[in-house]
Amino acid sequence: MSLPNLRSRAALSKIESFPSALSGPLRPLLAGVLVAGVLAACGTVQTRAVGPSASAQPSVHPVTAQASELARGSDALGGAAREANDERIDALLSQLDDQTLAREAAALAPGDPLYNYAGRALLRRGMPAPRAFDREQWQFGSGIRPPADTDGYRPPVMLGVLLPLSGDMSAAAAPVRDGLLAGYYGEQRRRPEVTFYDTQGTPGGAVAAYDQASAEGNDFVLGPLGREEVGALFNRAALPVPVLALNRGVVRPPAGHAGFSLSPEDEGLAAADYLTDRGARRVLVVEGSDDSQRRAVAAFRERLTESGGVVTDVVGAATADLAPFAQREGGVDAVLLAIRGSAARELIPKLALAGLADIPRVATSQLLSGTGNAEQDQVLDGIAFPSEAWTNRGVRGLPPVTSAGQTLPTARGPAARLFAFGYDAWLLTAYLEHLATRLDAHVEGATGTLRLDGFGHVRRTPAWSTFISGHVVPLAGPGR
Repeated sequence: MSLPNLRSRAALSKIESFPSALSGPLRPLLAGVLVAGVLAACGTVQTRAVGPSASAQPSVHPVTAQASELARGSDALGGAAREANDERIDALLSQLDDQTLAREAAALAPGDPLYNYAGRALLRRGMPAPRAFDREQWQFGSGIRPPADTDGYRPPVMLGVLLPLSGDMSAAAAPVRDGLLAGYYGEQRRRPEVTFYDTQGTPGGAVAAYDQASAEGNDFVLGPLGREEVGALFNRAALPVPVLALNRGVVRPPAGHAGFSLSPEDEGLAAADYLTDRGARRVLVVEGSDDSQRRAVAAFRERLTESGGVVTDVVGAATADLAPFAQREGGVDAVLLAIRGSAARELIPKLALAGLADIPRVATSQLLSGTGNAEQDQVLDGIAFPSEAWTNRGVRGLPPVTSAGQTLPTARGPAARLFAFGYDAWLLTAYLEHLATRLDAHVEGATGTLRLDGFGHVRRTPAWSTFISGHVVPLAGPGR
């Protein structure tokens, strides 16, 4: 689908209604077709180019005292310095056993800057935090939005969506946009007025689009989509309108803002949780050469270490003999494959020769890359990998993937993952306050189960799939 050049100032419109004659499960998808057609065919399109925290409470445990000192200074740091400080705090808290960490977290006063770190550490271990995360800087349309429904549904009044509708990233934006519109038109309750702003896929374009959305009275902003775009926005000194970014930037979201992504880091965390829940403690990692694979492995190692496990070795997919790594003192009780399916097919016989064929094997979603031939893919049988709930078992509010793909090109093949991501982005705009203010809150989305941590990161627990006779099938028994 081609998109027009949206650089002119005349290209602005709002989504307010949809023909009432359309109904049934395809109504939201037909709405996406309508909007896509308008974008492709019209000269004028629906876009525009464009108090101090409380001090940490004293603790008898020296590790907690040291972590508290670092947490108190976190807000004064920026960029890489803050990320490094956060890592030091997480490393300190990982030294505490479960009982001590739970006790220390419960003793922290409301507003203590260490609490969100301690609460996150507990959740990573599969333990409950003693109370909801501290979110004193968050805004949820007080005095503007009507009260929330009983299920927590409270969408914005005016929603600005920042997407690269022109430029190199426009192809990735199309399924995200259509998934969002599928959720929007499928909702029968109050919906916001929505305006799309073209970021043109550049950091400068994203900042300009945000400023325009803010100036035009939107009370919530969704996007931008590009990693560099998110970084440019989150590095600004002030963001007057709350943001849910659609990627993971190089820094965490500023206080009062959030980020949602299908990032490699999230897959690494999910893989570590999956193996930990199944008793794996010593994991051999096979890592590919691209950046996303390395990022997934780094997150996996961090989470596994926090859970008391260890990565025994990290080897490349081309390693000829895996036996020396399998024979390390203490052995290996699981394998992580952060490689594409084509590389995994060549690796599996080497795992068997090393005696590692009968232990749990988990991969990232890149396992699907280069697959599709059942006869060739039989060698991948039994490997678990994260997948989207929509493609795995279906999601209420969306028709099955097969029927959706027959109507919308952006909902079929590899694009289906981004379509599901866009659908969940809509859900998050409506339920973000619910997730932020209730400790036990979650949303069952198209990409998985969604929760919000104390630093504005939407955490996704994916569905899981595997190969059987070379075909992808849902895997029972989700991770935590």
